[in-house]
Amino acid sequence: MTEPAPTTLHDIDALFHPQSLAIVGLPQGMKTGKLFLIALQDMGFSGPIYPVNPKAEEIDGLTCYGNLTDIPGPVDLAIVLVPQQSMLDVARQCADKGVRGVVLFTAGGKELGTDEGRRNEAALVEMARSTGMRILGPNCMGLYAPRSGLSFFPGMSQEPGGVGLISHSGSLSNILGRMADEKAISFSKVVSLGNECDLNASDFLAYLAQDDETRVIGAYLENIKDGPLFLQSLQQASVNKPVILWKVGLTPEGGRAAASHTGALAGSAEIWRGVVSQGGAMSVVGFEPWVDYLMGFSMLTGDLGDRMAIISGPGGLAVGAAEACGANGLKLADLSPETVKKLSAFIPPTGTSLRNPIDVSLTASLEIDMYIESARLAAADPNVDAVVVAGCGLSDETNQRYTEGMIQAQHESGKPFVMVKIPGFDPALAARLCRAGLPFFDSSERALDCYAQVRRYQAWRRSRRR
Repeated sequence: MTEPAPTTLHDIDALFHPQSLAIVGLPQGMKTGKLFLIALQDMGFSGPIYPVNPKAEEIDGLTCYGNLTDIPGPVDLAIVLVPQQSMLDVARQCADKGVRGVVLFTAGGKELGTDEGRRNEAALVEMARSTGMRILGPNCMGLYAPRSGLSFFPGMSQEPGGVGLISHSGSLSNILGRMADEKAISFSKVVSLGNECDLNASDFLAYLAQDDETRVIGAYLENIKDGPLFLQSLQQASVNKPVILWKVGLTPEGGRAAASHTGALAGSAEIWRGVVSQGGAMSVVGFEPWVDYLMGFSMLTGDLGDRMAIISGPGGLAVGAAEACGANGLKLADLSPETVKKLSAFIPPTGTSLRNPIDVSLTASLEIDMYIESARLAAADPNVDAVVVAGCGLSDETNQRYTEGMIQAQHESGKPFVMVKIPGFDPALAARLCRAGLPFFDSSERALDCYAQVRRYQAWRRSRRR
């Protein structure tokens, strides 16, 4: 097995830190390509941005150039939006100009399923190899890195963070970037890969593994070009930071869809399970669990225990949470007699339970401090490692108090709190809980699955380090 060359990792780092940009084929009107300029300006890219369009002298106040060679200064990164028939000529201009990296938004490679598409990609690869210029795509959105002022879509979060993302889908990257604030997920670096004619997922996985700004790695993958290299990169990354993988194309139907999207070849579900197991990664199926894990692994960072205290208003949710504990290898904590005695002082005897799960009934939605004090007492119990809370108030005021009280109780105890949604809870308050480090899940089952997966990863990493 071979590792990505040090020059490849250096080249990728340069792509994420350009000092100047050209947008080739930037439209004058409000067309899709204009979103790249709006996104860069919205993100506050500090270097010069050079529009290239032979039919315009100025676009949105920026001087426009007829071609790349007319640009007076150096260009580190070029975003190419031209039609397919012009793609190779523009790529050659980029190489002649000394551009270090090219983002090819233009489609027209192997995903077309034609000889012409395959020839186009082969020519691009030859050019990259012979000139040292690196290529992202074709058919990709490129790079998003808040610290560098890079973005490929307007409205992406401007707050830098610790999640690095690799994706064969630009749209999924856009969606996740735009909704990230809801889950307090913030990004170090994101790449939309497209067809991977040059740089591929294994290269970026190896890069993010050694990137000091990245603490959690997520990936949406339709294809893996070099299996042994990918496995080696995955093993090296997972020893230091969690890697959360959503792999599609493992069924005939998914494989056909992936082939039409990025020209990906279908894979074997059995082989993929082996890769995940050997690589120490977390595998998810679907967008929602992918987001859950990115959030949970970002926030649940200490050495997690398995003794859970559950607090719930709805009794059914309490039972469901207990069931989810058992299904995920977690235990219901044995509350100390002192804790039970203190709970009995304010939780009414009718329709409630002081055993774990702590069922505070509907009364707590009216008397919201019942939730807060129960959580505080449970977190203070030495027999409890983590607290799961499913609750809400019946008014904006009580929900506000509930949110503030849970944040305070968690900060006082230092123990993990896992929050579970009850329908009707204000999404803005859910986002506030997440920003305070209390992950907020749509169900107890998803919450406890994620919590348990973090524990399993921590145990695996400890064993590998030993």
